[in-house]
Amino acid sequence: MTAKRALIAEDEPILSLTLQKMLEKLWPDLQLCAVVENGVHAVQEALDKQPDILFLDIKMPGKTGLEVAQELADEWPDDKAFPLIVYVTAYDEYAIEAFEHSASDYVLKPVTEERLAKTVQRLQARLADGVQRPNELDRVLEQLRHLVPGQALPGGNSSNQATPERLRIIRAAVGNQIRMINVDDVLYFEATDKYINVVTREHSSLIRSSLRELLPQLDNSIFWQIHRSTVVNTLHIQVANKDDTGKITLKLKGSEDKLQVSRVYAHLFRQM
Repeated sequence: MTAKRALIAEDEPILSLTLQKMLEKLWPDLQLCAVVENGVHAVQEALDKQPDILFLDIKMPGKTGLEVAQELADEWPDDKAFPLIVYVTAYDEYAIEAFEHSASDYVLKPVTEERLAKTVQRLQARLADGVQRPNELDRVLEQLRHLVPGQALPGGNSSNQATPERLRIIRAAVGNQIRMINVDDVLYFEATDKYINVVTREHSSLIRSSLRELLPQLDNSIFWQIHRSTVVNTLHIQVANKDDTGKITLKLKGSEDKLQVSRVYAHLFRQM
């Protein structure tokens, strides 16, 4: 049987070393193909090394463990089995929720050998089951639909009553001027570093904000998050095209721009 390979993403050096030493003892045949200290490198190394298992710290610099999983779900090769994920967290609420929504497993900080041993047993059992592995990406996608930070799910519920007042006008600086943009005219929002690009049929404007700050102010029955960096105004969608691989591209009314829908949000465009 081929030795399994794992990646550890943990920004606290002592905890990272502790996890490595425990895994060496509990699973001598497991190969650590990469150990990184932030989410950006976790994505890069995972795509390059394509390990069987990911140990992801929930809160780390660059990208959170959930954001790493989301980006990998979008970019993972279709012909490769998606890795099993173990979330490493100091927060019980994250751990319990992740576990209940089909994460492979979780371990709480500080990591104990007894708890990690149970995780290792579960991982070994799942890796030995050749039937379940092809479905791992589906499991992760279902989990991310519940857990991705800032996700805007269409079809609001009563919890929306606690959200801020709906945004009507966007004020965007253009040189020495302030451009007043009616939110209904926005085709889509696209996050770029510390800014959001506000795109209408006539122009694009940058505002200093994040999707996490913007999403609660939008009507999520109209504005759908379709990618980790993109929110589209569904009233301006002309058609959603699906190619032979299942990837979805949106064509907008009165615009040449085409928007890619990530795997995490593809379920929004299933035929009703």
